[in-house]
Amino acid sequence: MSARNPGIELDLEWLSNVRVNHPAVLRRAQQIQSRKLVKKEWQAAWLLRAVTCIDLTTLSGDDTPSNVHRLCLKATRPIRDDLLKSMDMHDKGVTTAAVCVYPARVADAVKTLRAAKSNIPVASVATGFPAGQTALKTRIEEVRQAVEDGASEIDIVINRTLALTGQWQALYDEIRQFREACGEAHMKTILAVGDLGSFTNVYKASLVAMMAGSDFIKTSTGKETVNATFPVAIVMVRAIRDFLRRTGHKVGFKPAGGIRTAKESLVWLTLMKEELGDEWLRADLFRLGASSLLTDIERQVNKQTAGQFPIKK
Repeated sequence: MSARNPGIELDLEWLSNVRVNHPAVLRRAQQIQSRKLVKKEWQAAWLLRAVTCIDLTTLSGDDTPSNVHRLCLKATRPIRDDLLKSMDMHDKGVTTAAVCVYPARVADAVKTLRAAKSNIPVASVATGFPAGQTALKTRIEEVRQAVEDGASEIDIVINRTLALTGQWQALYDEIRQFREACGEAHMKTILAVGDLGSFTNVYKASLVAMMAGSDFIKTSTGKETVNATFPVAIVMVRAIRDFLRRTGHKVGFKPAGGIRTAKESLVWLTLMKEELGDEWLRADLFRLGASSLLTDIERQVNKQTAGQFPIKK
């Protein structure tokens, strides 16, 4: 990952001046979605780039050591060897960016990846995922335990009540405590945008999360009714851009929830390139939270290396 975001003091004046132009956001999102995708001869390479940005995820109530083991092995070899050889990429160490699991499964993931001699990081959700409604002391301890078990990335979830009621100082203070509990681990902050009610709340929550030291801001838990959408992404990446201009600190972006097709992954990469630049096309500043996306990407890479059916607009 990139250098950690140290955060800044909470700037309530900045928050009070936030205005989001709703129609303009929707127009920009529509522009991105209607763009022609990369030329067919480049699509396989872009899809491999998407693979290297995936946080391969399992967050199910029936997760077991065995299915976490399988997930980790898939993360180390996400694309079939014969397909990589056909692209002369078989010796380039293509893996997913991370694996993401519940805190109770962190030790299982760490054990499997160490046995496979892989340095893929283990990310853990925490802080009462997905609702964030447990006691603060419990949420902090959950972060510490996940780090102790070997997680090097922590995906925290905010208390949406604080955002919805405008308690920005309280939200900032909680996130700072989570940041401290992470120690050397990088912290991704899940805003659960589907619960925040407005683009203005999304923008303000993004700013507060970054001010409090988040290394990434993430759209969703994947458990809300509305998850990663392109309009919300525009709001969040514009907040990242504004934070960079104001502070000089780069913060990553992670859409998650409902991202299932190779075509969608190409649109997400296009959005990042156009809004934040090429630097945000790498795993240290961009992640895709997904569980089933990899299957479709592999299918499409297979078709394209065989000269069949490029992904169309």
